[in-house]
Amino acid sequence: MLSDRIEHKWIEAFADVIRRCGVRQGDPAAILSETQSRQLNVQLTELALLRLGARPFHLVVPTPANPHPVPVRSTGASEAIGGLAPVVSACVAAGFVIDLTLEGLMHAPETPAILKGGARILAISNEHPEALERLAPDDRLAERVRNAARRLRGTREMRVTSPHGTDLTARMEGASTVGIWGWTEKPGTLAHWPGGLVVSFPRAGSVDGTLVLAPGDANLTFKRYVESPVRLTIAADYVTALDGHGVDARLMRDYLAAWGDRDAYAVSHVGFGMNPRARYEALSMYGQRDTNGTELRAVAGNFLFSTGANEFAGRHTAGHFDLPVMGTTIALDGEVVVRDGALLDVF
Repeated sequence: MLSDRIEHKWIEAFADVIRRCGVRQGDPAAILSETQSRQLNVQLTELALLRLGARPFHLVVPTPANPHPVPVRSTGASEAIGGLAPVVSACVAAGFVIDLTLEGLMHAPETPAILKGGARILAISNEHPEALERLAPDDRLAERVRNAARRLRGTREMRVTSPHGTDLTARMEGASTVGIWGWTEKPGTLAHWPGGLVVSFPRAGSVDGTLVLAPGDANLTFKRYVESPVRLTIAADYVTALDGHGVDARLMRDYLAAWGDRDAYAVSHVGFGMNPRARYEALSMYGQRDTNGTELRAVAGNFLFSTGANEFAGRHTAGHFDLPVMGTTIALDGEVVVRDGALLDVF
């Protein structure tokens, strides 16, 4: 059991990442949290900013009621701000925002306005700081992720296969690609920590084929490893069949159906993890309270497939699955970059 005690080593880990975001002595910094945020991380953020000589201030909003028919987990689309204009204005005025909301601002409706105003956002995932400390970013990781993002932006087709039956094709022309290495110093951008992954949001109608979740893959909405095979048939972006006889298939079918929203069945993004420090077994090492599953997203060589919102394809929904799939082979325009789950040294 991990203790929620402030540790000097965690202050230093937070300060190192924040320093990489270009924070200097005297700079203002907004700490955005909600009433259900992990208070240990809120406190560590404040102390790290003060350690750097910055001038932090807190924006704390009440955690809103869940308007959805099912629990919401790990979406990256926080509803905490709730369109409150003064909060958005304060974030823009600060210039630097550390996001500690439960779900994060990656896909929140207010994020475009904050970024357009010139602020940069560091979203710290709702993880216990013990995991954040292990996943401190570095320059080599940033270089490799940047290279992979450039490669994906020039890719016409991604094909993903596996011995279990996965054979999925994503047409990549016009896709929006994001590389996340764990920090950002550029105005108008957002990064999250932990980082070490690259994802692309394809245009509408671009993804077809079969994705098979095999035992040992992960469903991060449920924070569990898959125990029985699940077969997803995908046509023009949408899951048209979800087959399987175990509890994993039932959980996915019931959760998707509960939304009553066709777009919950659509592809959100495709990509792969690149962080050699991220551990596959991490999901078994923490209680559900202490992990948001971000480490599994970044495991080097995993195929990160997601369903749900894709604003670049004009789809908006709160239903969301992040599914790190292990053991696949990923080819970009025929060039293999991940073979049998191992990221090749091509970036």
